[in-house]
Amino acid sequence: MATILIVDDDSALREGLAETVADLGHHPLPAASGAEALARLRETPVAAVLLDLRMPGEFDGMATLARICALPGRPPVTVLTAFASPANTIEAMRLGAHDHLTKPVGRADLAAILDSMLSSARPDPGDPAPEGGLIGSSAGMRRVLKTIGLVADTDSTVLIQGETGTGKEEVARALHAYSARRGRPFVPINCAAIPPDLLESELFGHVRGAFTGAVGDRAGAFHQAEGGTLFLDEIGDMPPPMQAKILRVIQDRMVTPLGGRSARVDVRLVAATHRDLPALVEAGLFRADLYYRLNVVPLLLPPLRERLADIVPLAEHFLAPSGKRLSAGAAARLLAYGWPGNVRELRNVVARAAVLVRCGVIAPDAIDLPVERPASRIEEAGLPADWLDGDLPGAVARLERTMIALALREADGNRARAARRLGIQRQLLYAKIERYGLAAPGTDLSEETTVDVANPDAPDELGRG
Repeated sequence: MATILIVDDDSALREGLAETVADLGHHPLPAASGAEALARLRETPVAAVLLDLRMPGEFDGMATLARICALPGRPPVTVLTAFASPANTIEAMRLGAHDHLTKPVGRADLAAILDSMLSSARPDPGDPAPEGGLIGSSAGMRRVLKTIGLVADTDSTVLIQGETGTGKEEVARALHAYSARRGRPFVPINCAAIPPDLLESELFGHVRGAFTGAVGDRAGAFHQAEGGTLFLDEIGDMPPPMQAKILRVIQDRMVTPLGGRSARVDVRLVAATHRDLPALVEAGLFRADLYYRLNVVPLLLPPLRERLADIVPLAEHFLAPSGKRLSAGAAARLLAYGWPGNVRELRNVVARAAVLVRCGVIAPDAIDLPVERPASRIEEAGLPADWLDGDLPGAVARLERTMIALALREADGNRARAARRLGIQRQLLYAKIERYGLAAPGTDLSEETTVDVANPDAPDELGRG
């Protein structure tokens, strides 16, 4: 039996988590604030911590996390929040959190994260990082954000892969912004945009007289990025002769300007490509040894079509400077499109609508998309064609009612079993059954005396994080 410290200022959520932790065979140790949690840690050996992010007072979740992570022999910490953002996900992981989960957390997920924390140890954190600029709360983007938080403070080479327009440079900038190198330069170089005969000078620099037209010394990108980060975008398009020279720099950390002498550089290298590098290696178009040197930390960016939860927040972010907003119909149209051009295409579509619309609300017909729009994802999910009509709260309510009705049907009306299927507390299920009119007269909704469901409520119920 392990002692699990549960830190949450909401008594109902704290007690719900404690109940589930105890049911999983561990000893829950509750704390109502960050200050109380730190006092508990001084008094009692703790194996792991479940920490709420949003708490009042001097020690909110992030401040408490920083204090815990500074303790010698500190326990692993998982941060729980109903209000996940790219910034707090990256910062939590960077400070030393074991994981960062969004409420509600199901029983199975809670059991898995406890098992993971109890069998692992985490390195000490670095200094706090500034706010980031990435937008996204989908599962795919949260994996990316967690990876950024884990590797930002290392000097490991990162290879970012993803389709054109997915935001690979934004990820590279976040890696730099959250690193200890953030006070030094971030230098981006697009390997596909520079002619091969100029790329060597662009990267390594040259001295006066090195070639015709070299009228003075020029520092290359490696020297410009000294102490910071060099981002080599579209490295899959780099010519083979230059690949060999980049490999030598990675191996030796020495750069030789054209016509000059070698000098050591201190640069963190981040590369990106939309190409399939293993296939290029197989075809003899990309050096295998360079690929393995670059692929120390692979980071795969999902396409926008797999990030449904990010489409509207991204669109609103792009609209923000104009002061305009999306109508429900416009948001639905954005969600129904397949976005072959990914985030870049979405930004252009939204920018075009903001320019052409005079009023403050973007109507559906102002969203200029190809006539042949791939909307098959909705049909493949078995949802009606009008599922995305109306506003977002209405769509969420329809989904919630459908899931609850299905869970009750599969549990033969037993509300405790239905709550377990849904991963919510039984009391919350009762309220939602009443809200959606699912307890019609004569309906057989039975009870169970035991509850082994996960605690956290959705933010629309309690408004807590």
